[in-house]
Amino acid sequence: MSIQEKLEAAILRALSSLRESGTLPAQAEIPTSLTLERPKNRDHGDYATSIALALAKSAGIPPREIATALQGQLLADGEIAQDLAGVDIAGPGFLNLTLAKASQGGTIEAILKSGSEFGKSSTLSGVKVNLEFVSANPTGPLHLGHTRWAAVGDALGRVLSAAGADVTREFYVNDRGVQMDLFGESIRSSALGMPRPEAGYHGLYIDELAKIIVESHPEFTKLPESESIHAFRDAGYALQLADQQRVLDAMNTHFDIWFSEKSLYENNFFHHCLETLKKQGHVFEHEGAIWLRTTDFGDDKDRVMIKSDGSFAYFASDSAYYISKRERGFDVLIYMLGADHHGYVNRLKALASCAGDDPKKNIDILIGQLVKILENGEELKLSKRAGTIITLEELIEKVGVDAARYTLIRYPVDTPMVMDVDVLRSRTNENPVYYVQYAHARICGVLRNAADLGIAFGADHIHPELLENERERELIGSLGEFPRIVASAAELREPHRIARYVEELAGVYHRFYADCRVLPLGDEAPTSLHSARATLCKSTAQVIANSLALLGVSAPEKM
Repeated sequence: MSIQEKLEAAILRALSSLRESGTLPAQAEIPTSLTLERPKNRDHGDYATSIALALAKSAGIPPREIATALQGQLLADGEIAQDLAGVDIAGPGFLNLTLAKASQGGTIEAILKSGSEFGKSSTLSGVKVNLEFVSANPTGPLHLGHTRWAAVGDALGRVLSAAGADVTREFYVNDRGVQMDLFGESIRSSALGMPRPEAGYHGLYIDELAKIIVESHPEFTKLPESESIHAFRDAGYALQLADQQRVLDAMNTHFDIWFSEKSLYENNFFHHCLETLKKQGHVFEHEGAIWLRTTDFGDDKDRVMIKSDGSFAYFASDSAYYISKRERGFDVLIYMLGADHHGYVNRLKALASCAGDDPKKNIDILIGQLVKILENGEELKLSKRAGTIITLEELIEKVGVDAARYTLIRYPVDTPMVMDVDVLRSRTNENPVYYVQYAHARICGVLRNAADLGIAFGADHIHPELLENERERELIGSLGEFPRIVASAAELREPHRIARYVEELAGVYHRFYADCRVLPLGDEAPTSLHSARATLCKSTAQVIANSLALLGVSAPEKM
């Protein structure tokens, strides 16, 4: 438990004690949780809370009176008092908490002892999560629309795992329907030197696939048309899916399961799912079609699953896929969908309700907005190979994996974003990934120099009593925030919080380094203060590395 979490628990414990003793009346609305703030003005302590003001109305007591009672309760609490150097009341009833030096040393010690595990928690322990992202047709290269989820989805999986969840990352392969046949027809047309179908696929990659397939299977060109199309389709499918897997691996994005949409209709599985939904009482027949009455749960219209001609509607796949996930034992299903899927939110939540689940508990749907790429001040739209929007592989070639991932993750997914290639190639502070990675490399350089000078650092050289500078306190406080940031990012499904945190931490470190000399000057002999500051540097490097690991970004030791 971090020092902030200990303080928050102590305040809630104090409030309960005050109500039990009658100091606070029974009607006082004591919260079940609270979050301490980090004051911008460090004269106001390390943490602050306005809980006394929030309670004043329901308690019918002036906030300063509540704050005074809380102050006494905290200073008398044997579990937390030793961690506090001061509990002060400010203004109309704000409570400012200042940490004892030993407590600050405890933060450094926890980081160094936990190493790469620091920041992880058991908040979501026991929760099985199915995380579906980068759903795509195996009919072409992954494009920019998939790219954002390739980075954000993978980072979210890492963050959820860090919070203790059992996460399965799943790629939904849209390998069923007319688009697959058009894909096969397009490859066959290229192989035979024929015009491609107007509604087919026209990128250069189709010619590449046709050439590879013909070299391996020249007999495909001599088959009857329908049989030939299916042969080219299946061979192209295998090649294109393998190519998507290769590119995602290059992006440092990995999946546990590649789930085929076609499998939902094999071995009578769809009809099993239909029977499961029927038992809940929301399936009905109308004009020869089979429907799910999703309007019972807020959808704008009921959804057809089997059309009157006996063919499956697309919602049939959605329904069967949902049931499949739940039957595989997942507690929470997270869907990460593109901006053009906004209409899916209500229908999927209604589907969960139709299946007898709680949509507030069992399903979570994230919608990602569009990404634009600028180069030389102009938007890039065309791909040389795909013939359409820029591909994921082309983005990696332009800016590298680290810059691509970091930039895509650092913005909330529900807002459109622009990636400037020229900025991401630069080695300046304007490039956020360079700014953070440089901070880590700079610390590693300092520690190499410290070792060369014979300065000892590590868990046995914390010396918290020597770390009195305001910049040192600020840095230690920022480091102590990391576990809470990780837990919050997991709970809110917002990995961008990690990126913004580590950028702020890098800034705090640079200010510390400017004001607090870590290495001795000239012939100056190393002291315990140098050891303490080098140790603080080491703990900072660890937290930066842990942050970047959650984003799937490297933490270089030299740049």
